[in-house]
Amino acid sequence: MFDLGIQELLVIFVVALLVFGPKRLPELGRSLGKGLAELKKAVQDVKEQMHTELEEEKRAAAPDAPKSLPEPDAAKTEGVPKEADRDDREKTEKGDRTG
Repeated sequence: MFDLGIQELLVIFVVALLVFGPKRLPELGRSLGKGLAELKKAVQDVKEQMHTELEEEKRAAAPDAPKSLPEPDAAKTEGVPKEADRDDREKTEKGDRTG
């Protein structure tokens, strides 16, 4: 992300140690960690809210569209071979042609 190597991190740590001192450095680290965690949570909340609002707009724009695909009726699919049956039949037909 920032492309920092070990040397750069070491320099940053030494400067922070000199500026803030050994007593305040752990406190500063905790505060920074909590701040970053809160920032990540806020960004995630905004993403979820945007996604929810986008989905609501899609539904509002297409009121005639079904919410989900309906299940096929057994009467309509009666006599129609299932995918697995169709594959087995094709394999059998191919075997008959080669022999």
